[in-house]
Amino acid sequence: MGLRINDVVPNFTAETDQGTINFHDWIGDNWAILFSHPKDFTPVCTTEFSAVAQLADEWAARNTKVIGVSVDSAEDHRKWKGDIETYAKSPAGFPIIADVGLAVSKAFDMLPAEAYLPDGRTPADSATVRSVFIIGPDKQLKLSMTYPMTVGRNFAEVLRALDGLQMSAKGVATPANWVPGEDVIIPPSVSNEDAKAKFGEFETIFPYLRKTKAPQ
Repeated sequence: MGLRINDVVPNFTAETDQGTINFHDWIGDNWAILFSHPKDFTPVCTTEFSAVAQLADEWAARNTKVIGVSVDSAEDHRKWKGDIETYAKSPAGFPIIADVGLAVSKAFDMLPAEAYLPDGRTPADSATVRSVFIIGPDKQLKLSMTYPMTVGRNFAEVLRALDGLQMSAKGVATPANWVPGEDVIIPPSVSNEDAKAKFGEFETIFPYLRKTKAPQ
């Protein structure tokens, strides 16, 4: 059975291009984003990892660590970082896990248990290793997305989703297409009286749909 929202994510010890980590210890009291790709030195993933590098200040502002995972070696990751940084025109300070044995990919249900890497493999041999996992400081999975190899991930949406998750941790929900600064939704489980006490003024659109200013 795959990981579900609010499951505690698997802990593991793994090599990265920046040394050995214990995943839960590495997360610490931060939010974390684990993002995967099929293979180093591939075109779409180079653009994606460059996008992650360019957002370094945004991740830091949200108390969020980012980490990649690939089924290539740590040495390959170090070499590939040069291409990533050249394309991004900025440093790629995040680590990339060397999941040569597929332990992390399988633990996060990105590859089936029977998967293996054949000699002379291509990206297609690990095509399903192309997911994003947003993890809270409680080590629980908050959101996941999986893309095919041919569609580059939208990291502006990953950032927006992270903002939504961090906002919802304050006891509200976010409407479709929400971005920071817009009104949020009061959960139906909160009575009007409690909503007034907690949020102040709010707008009732339907009895089950009430909006208020985002809490600070």
